[in-house]
Amino acid sequence: MSAADVIWHDAECGHYAEDLVLWRALADATGSPVLDVGAGTGRVTLDLAAHGHEVLAVDLEADLLATLDERAGTAGQSQVRTHCCDARTLAGVDGTFPLVIVPMQTVQLLGGRTGRRAFLRAAKERLAPGGLLAMAVADALSAFDGAADGLPSPDETVIAGTLYSSQTVAITHTEEAATIHRVRTIGQQAEGDYYSIALDLLTPDELETEALMLGYQRRPRRSIAETTDYVGSTVVVVGV
Repeated sequence: MSAADVIWHDAECGHYAEDLVLWRALADATGSPVLDVGAGTGRVTLDLAAHGHEVLAVDLEADLLATLDERAGTAGQSQVRTHCCDARTLAGVDGTFPLVIVPMQTVQLLGGRTGRRAFLRAAKERLAPGGLLAMAVADALSAFDGAADGLPSPDETVIAGTLYSSQTVAITHTEEAATIHRVRTIGQQAEGDYYSIALDLLTPDELETEALMLGYQRRPRRSIAETTDYVGSTVVVVGV
């Protein structure tokens, strides 16, 4: 990753706030420390820390975590720690946690059922007795073609006076994944760069069943409402 990748991560993910109240409520109910899986540049981690929680943020991308470390330091949030690892192993994550969270559909980026089961096993080993694992799953991502159906509002951020804009132009489906196609434009660029990301097609029922088969216990689900700019999510919650 590079500085540009950090900027695009912030542009496309950093402004989302509809789920923050839910993660805070779960952390308030379970206590700290919280393990934030797929933490990126710290959207959820820094919010939880600002509300008094100790957080270990893990991500596969070291550059994103370096930015998180810098922001936590600037905010004086000494209770934030970071660790770079693959969510499917959580290698090097020591100790146990009363709460493990997986925001923003990260669970749909683990390479299908095999990757999810590896993560579920790794997370189970790191849950404290009575602990909870909460995972956000995107509600149905309908296929669309921006040329025919119109475009949603772009995701944008301004850095040093330069506008970075990421426009979703289509969502396509296969039997296994929904792929989000974007065009990323910097400043007055005449033509942007194409970028795509594929989310495993996954229902809350499927995810919960996979967890129960590994010995988790069902807990009440939560929901995150859809907005004009963001798809809604169902948060599958299971415990040990």
